[in-house]
Amino acid sequence: LFLPSGLLVQSLEYNQPADNYTVCQGDNAILSCSIDEEVTRVAWLNRSNILYAGNDKWSIDPRVQLLTNSPAEFSIVIASVDVWDEGLYTCSFQTQAKPHTAQVYLIVHVPARITNISSAVTVNEGSDVSLLCMATGKPEPTVTWRQLRDGFTSEGEYLEITEINRQQAGEYECVTANGVSLADSKRVLITVNYPPTIKDVKDAYPPMGKPALLRCEAMAVPPAEFEWFKDDNRLFGGLEGLRIRNERTRSMLLIDNVTARHYGNYSCLASNNLGVSNARSSGMAGGCCLGLCLVPGAVQAWLIIVGSAGSVRGCAGLVCYCRVSWERCVCMYTA
Repeated sequence: LFLPSGLLVQSLEYNQPADNYTVCQGDNAILSCSIDEEVTRVAWLNRSNILYAGNDKWSIDPRVQLLTNSPAEFSIVIASVDVWDEGLYTCSFQTQAKPHTAQVYLIVHVPARITNISSAVTVNEGSDVSLLCMATGKPEPTVTWRQLRDGFTSEGEYLEITEINRQQAGEYECVTANGVSLADSKRVLITVNYPPTIKDVKDAYPPMGKPALLRCEAMAVPPAEFEWFKDDNRLFGGLEGLRIRNERTRSMLLIDNVTARHYGNYSCLASNNLGVSNARSSGMAGGCCLGLCLVPGAVQAWLIIVGSAGSVRGCAGLVCYCRVSWERCVCMYTA
């Protein structure tokens, strides 16, 4: 019979199997033996080792203590049980008629715990990645890998990712459980390095005397470093009314007061140790289209500066329209 405080065992014949008594590692196990006033001697044994004989302690283990020794019950407690406590326990008692035994098999369950897991990983895009998560427990625990961002899951200690891409970067969680206690989990961060890719550019259409803003946005790991060029000459903030403001994923070129000398071809260069990407501008002066407006590819785009009509000789009354969705600029006279 199972009792809230432990297990109560009663006399069995020798050919009957022992009761199972399951406890969790670290808990106390109480073993109780039901007896009566006819019992003259009683003892608890673990296999062939006597733990207690009546009030006399034979075990040298300080965790084993006598709880009750009465005419109706003989019980002991094993504090903070561990896996080596698992096994067969026997209550042996003597009456005037004959000896009797009652047996219980103590089963110790161990909560699932992660014992070894891969450290954070940094790889280049296209590399293969292998993560390991080892766990112990009793019963044998399950191990599951989960990508936190997308919810992807994989069963087993090993997680293999072939030719990893940037979308697969992020935190991966290993979860182990065996139903004994709460699941145990740990996380591993995968960082995927990749060269810059121009994601966005901002065209500018400023008239003379007005401010202008050119913007270049690039995604990269590690973050890209930005440089600005005009007609193949590198630009630096503070010169000719130019200001350059760099942020983690983008760079902005600001012109406080557009003059004729600001018109020309501008390039934004984004680079890290894995590669280079650029975005170029087809310069436009006085409303005149001086180049082509190309559809942006994977790593380049065109930035447009449009001045006021008539600011360049021969362009009076000529207005040009240019968009990256067109192959060429469209220019027409308005008068």
